[in-house]
Amino acid sequence: MKNAINWFAVPAIDLNRSVKFFNTIFGFEMKIHNMGGQDMAFFPMESQEGVGGHIFVSEKHKPTSDGPILYLNGGEDLQPVLDRVEGAGGKIITPKTQISPEVGYMAMFTDSEGNKLALHSPK
Repeated sequence: MKNAINWFAVPAIDLNRSVKFFNTIFGFEMKIHNMGGQDMAFFPMESQEGVGGHIFVSEKHKPTSDGPILYLNGGEDLQPVLDRVEGAGGKIITPKTQISPEVGYMAMFTDSEGNKLALHSPK
């Protein structure tokens, strides 16, 4: 087993708004695709061996600030991503904070849908 996690799914209320939020803060371009009758947008993934994920809308799954916290890759330095959170419709919960010199830094935020998420970076 290479990774403890191999896929994640982030619930949204408004898929277009959520896609715009993540595209804005990360500077990539997620597109909405219909898979099996359900619209979803996929986070970038280099290969099938990496960790991937998607955003989706479902009556059975709602955005939440309670429960497990997903740490997204903030790149080499998460601060530029974090700097775009509030302008994109999110809210910073925990500013960039050093975990330890060996582990790096983290920050927490809520996305445009109300999900609590985190960022991690080495610097």
